[in-house]
Amino acid sequence: MPTGESRDPAGTWQPPPPSRAGPPDLPAAVSHHVVAGAAAVEVTERLDRRAISAVLELVRLATEEDGVSPLSEQVLLHLRYGGDPRARNLLLYAGRDLAGYAHLDPTDPVAGPSGELVIHPAHRGHGQGLALTEALAAEAGDRPLRLWAHGDLPAAARLAAAAGFRRTRALWQMRRSLQARIGKPRLADGLSLRTFVVGKDEDAWTQLNRKAFSRHPEQGAWTRADLELREREPWFDPAGFFLAERDGRLAGFHWTKIHGAGEEPGSAAHEPIGEVYVVGVDPGERGTGLGRALTLAGLRYLRDRGLFQVMLYVDEANTPAIGLYESLGFTHWDTDVMFARPSDPRRTAG
Repeated sequence: MPTGESRDPAGTWQPPPPSRAGPPDLPAAVSHHVVAGAAAVEVTERLDRRAISAVLELVRLATEEDGVSPLSEQVLLHLRYGGDPRARNLLLYAGRDLAGYAHLDPTDPVAGPSGELVIHPAHRGHGQGLALTEALAAEAGDRPLRLWAHGDLPAAARLAAAAGFRRTRALWQMRRSLQARIGKPRLADGLSLRTFVVGKDEDAWTQLNRKAFSRHPEQGAWTRADLELREREPWFDPAGFFLAERDGRLAGFHWTKIHGAGEEPGSAAHEPIGEVYVVGVDPGERGTGLGRALTLAGLRYLRDRGLFQVMLYVDEANTPAIGLYESLGFTHWDTDVMFARPSDPRRTAG
């Protein structure tokens, strides 16, 4: 059973107290500094609590300014709980003020390192974004670097172009109303539906997730530790985590999420909205309508929670999935973009 889980006397699952403090209170481990233009960027393996708070406040201000969070869930989890020791945090200061933050994840052995960055709204327009991007590229070394930009903002596209990156991938955010008609889930013969049991289903779910997303560059790499990190989050609720079974084996799942009003550090307040967080189906069950049935079960659950709207993310190139979601009433809402360049051109020139 994951650390921090509790059950009341009736035996029902209770969420653990939300952790706001981040990783253990160790001093920040400063590896070195990277000089980018006129800026010196501090590179660290881990951050102390003061630095974590400063980064989360920067993220909150940027989210309010831009209308979209500049960092992914995975990076925010890394900030709050610590993560892979190979990851790096890059801090850009203007005097004593934190002007920018970037995260470098070097763990993908095939596609290469990926990064995300944010500049404080008060420090934009002075070349800080380009300096932080160049620091990320320098830290990535000779390996190809990919950058995620959330919301497909014009300023991000301009920065990417100025740094020599090109658009290589897009992730759609799609939405639909929960007040419109939601069909009844219909399962094929031999399939049954239940909800996730904390402390019991982690290994089986991890195996199925890896199988269902064997070609997905991020989702398919999840480990049990990635699942357990999310079990610690205040939004996690197994009542919204649906599992389909056939002959006692997991055949598919739909994990829902509810985004509350500023319940996550670094997030801006907003009306609660549901999310089709992850839907996965065993390849042997494809064509049985299981993905549709699981999605409908989750949508009905979110509607029963009193929510008015639901969102999801899907790769722009995944036309079968987009077709399914469009048939369920979802429409394109926003886009996250990945930019890439082969390597630091200063290292390859000549």
